[in-house]
Amino acid sequence: MSKAPYRSAAILFVVANSLAVPASAQDGSAEPAAAAATTRSTFLPEDFARFAPRSALDMAQQVPGFAIREGDGARGLGQADTNVIVNGRRISGKSNGPIEALRRIPVEDVVRLELVDGASLEIGGLTGQVLNVVTRSSGRITGQYRYSPEFRTFGTPARLLNGSVALAGGSAKSEWTLALRNESNRRGNEGLEEVFDGSGALTALRDEQANFNSDRVGLSGSFTRTADNGNVLNLTGQTQGYFFRETEVSRQSLPGAGLERVRNLRRTEDEFNFELGADYQFSLGSGQLKLIAYHRYEDSPFTTGVLTELAAGGAPQGSLFVQDADEAESILRSEYTFGAGGGNVVAAIEGVRNFLEINSSLAVRDGAGVLKPVPLPGASDRVDEDRIDAGLTYSRALAANLQLQMSAGAEYSRLSQAGPQGLTRNFWRPKGFAALDWKVTPALNIAGRVERVVGQLNFFDFIASVDLDQDREDVSNANLVPEQSWVYELEASWRMGALGNLNLRSFVEDITDIVDQIPIEGGGQAPGNLPSARFYGIEGNATLLSDGLGWKGTRADFGAAWTESEVRDPLLGFVREVSGNELLTINLNLRHDVPASSWAFGSTTEWQKNARQVRLDEVSLNQPSFALLSAFVENKDVAGMTLRARVGNLLGQRNRFSRTIFADRAAGQIAFSERRDRQFGTIFSFDIEGSF
Repeated sequence: MSKAPYRSAAILFVVANSLAVPASAQDGSAEPAAAAATTRSTFLPEDFARFAPRSALDMAQQVPGFAIREGDGARGLGQADTNVIVNGRRISGKSNGPIEALRRIPVEDVVRLELVDGASLEIGGLTGQVLNVVTRSSGRITGQYRYSPEFRTFGTPARLLNGSVALAGGSAKSEWTLALRNESNRRGNEGLEEVFDGSGALTALRDEQANFNSDRVGLSGSFTRTADNGNVLNLTGQTQGYFFRETEVSRQSLPGAGLERVRNLRRTEDEFNFELGADYQFSLGSGQLKLIAYHRYEDSPFTTGVLTELAAGGAPQGSLFVQDADEAESILRSEYTFGAGGGNVVAAIEGVRNFLEINSSLAVRDGAGVLKPVPLPGASDRVDEDRIDAGLTYSRALAANLQLQMSAGAEYSRLSQAGPQGLTRNFWRPKGFAALDWKVTPALNIAGRVERVVGQLNFFDFIASVDLDQDREDVSNANLVPEQSWVYELEASWRMGALGNLNLRSFVEDITDIVDQIPIEGGGQAPGNLPSARFYGIEGNATLLSDGLGWKGTRADFGAAWTESEVRDPLLGFVREVSGNELLTINLNLRHDVPASSWAFGSTTEWQKNARQVRLDEVSLNQPSFALLSAFVENKDVAGMTLRARVGNLLGQRNRFSRTIFADRAAGQIAFSERRDRQFGTIFSFDIEGSF
């Protein structure tokens, strides 16, 4: 998703229908849009009591056969790319999205959770199974806390500062939440990397150890006020600091010889960002008008340094790349909802301004080991986008068990790059969709959607950059255009009563102007547009409950996604997988709550298969070994707290990476290849959760 920085420090507002925890109706029911929706299943707080939940997120993650889609960075605020709403309103925040919103809502404020038909909502883009979280303030201040230290068996420092504290309160007319959270990670791996020449002969051994330490400290909150006349005000905000440190030590030797050199890699990032937003909804004429304002800003200073010292002595070798990126996005949007044609119409218009400004420099050590600046054309630049988007969405019931939703609209954008290779271009793009939701039987729902989508460019792709670790360079490319695609989806949801739920979704996506690595006129390579590509696949989530089979307390959750893709390689002309596509992901969670006790235990298994990353002169594959397996045991009532102990990586999964560098890929001439196999040990984690 492209972002944009604004140096003018204007206070911006994040979508009210976003992260805010909207006020519910006084009787605890959902907002009118959700109330009119076709409900598939309803879950009350007592249905989740066995899991000892502390927040709405804990409940949502236990809804049978349902998995939260966090979204992949929708363009602006007009495209709904998640499947969770709160009190009938879409959560359309950017970094402060559905998981953050649900995490701040205490269980005391949750009235019920509803699985509803997306097409029956007055929210454009929602189809199939959607979770509506209905809330109402308890009228008192409540809090929740979590602390999660983690330890690994070797090579990685302990994670001691991972946790959160959240507060919530309100009255009959207002709700507020506030959360302080540090998402901390201490990770690392170590092992051998082998280097081979073009003929396959071993030419070097590298004994390597890497550490990846990060802390994302954030303060977020929301406020909602419902006036006596029904007008609703939402305010939301978040500010974060992200601190990242990577170190890698590589001791390199020749086969049969001793240590030849030691290479030290260091990466750092000290990011600051904030997101603010507001929306106000009120009656106007025969309908409801919602005005939305949003702004996000991010500053990301980033450095990469490589220093290689020879065992025989002499001047060190290496490079230093420094980059400072400022980016921001500002949005103003209005939505007017009214009844017409036997249904409801939403007329929306949205204005967006984005920018990314990068200043970069590269220095290389000379023969004396002194860093000297070298030219890096196109690495300091600015990209701006101004966009206006308008559309109409119409929804109505065609029958008691059949819901229709249709949308038509278009966007106009101006995209400009400031550097010497920069261009200013104007685009007009149509968009829209048609969706049907059919309740075949009380237990079976089928939903289908056809949609024309305009993709979101990554502004970093326009600007030249280097990767000192992998010795890669991308030149500047001012000719990028947004992807466009036709998306076809079919989803089936089957509620199996006491046995659980099953949800399956199949899709096909035909893309024009897909972004992949291409040759650039004048030399070099960079992200650019290829004429077309296709993705197709199926994904599913199933929950099986043992209660319907005669014993109590056991639950199995299974999720899988299979995706294939096709794109024509710009260099060799054959059809291949889209670079880096996730071909297969599988996860299996087992849990048993011991009846008439506070104890529970279980396990989690995750595995994925990836496609190769393809550049003009390189083919690489990042493919872990089979399955990350973990097990846990928990007690849900230790002085009112939940204590959980977890042991991870029981199968000894390893990080594996390989790549082949070509002197001429078109001719099949290999310069050298590398093969890496690193272990990261056993992981011991502890969770302490409580409420106050």
